[in-house]
Amino acid sequence: MKCGNGKRAASVQGRDIETVFHACFSRSFRVRLTGGHIEPLYLPTAGVDSHAEIRYREDYVSSALHEVAHWCIAGQARRQQTDYGYWYAPDGRSPGQQAAFERVEVKPQALEWIFSNAVGIRFHISADNLNNEALSFSTGFKEAVRTQVFTYLDTGLPPRAGRFVQALAVEFESIPPLDPACYQG
Repeated sequence: MKCGNGKRAASVQGRDIETVFHACFSRSFRVRLTGGHIEPLYLPTAGVDSHAEIRYREDYVSSALHEVAHWCIAGQARRQQTDYGYWYAPDGRSPGQQAAFERVEVKPQALEWIFSNAVGIRFHISADNLNNEALSFSTGFKEAVRTQVFTYLDTGLPPRAGRFVQALAVEFESIPPLDPACYQG
């Protein structure tokens, strides 16, 4: 089975992901997805009439999908905090900081992989530590992400993630992204 092969995969852009996201969540959750930014960032609503904003890097589809994955996991209290209240250590992390990063990134990267298959693009695991190749990611990190994908496939996706992945699969006419065969090897 060839997975992650959406009919429009070669031409997908960030604004395409934004369109699907907005159709799913703009009204019901008062949130927008916007590209063109130097760094990703989540900004909660500023008031009753405003929308929260999920910012992703440049026009990178993978960045958009990754930031949506974080939003899909974040509970209501986290969605009321800038960047969901998480810390971020930039490139050049220590081994301890890298291990902490990997612990919090397993679930979002698993969702990003599922979203990527729904769009029909290739998923690349990210250690987000480019300045320190020796600590780029532990040998167990990729396997932990894969294990989390299978956990999601067995137990179900978080509700917002399930809604989003189905909308992506329809929009991009991809092979069903919830088939475990898509995540072998």
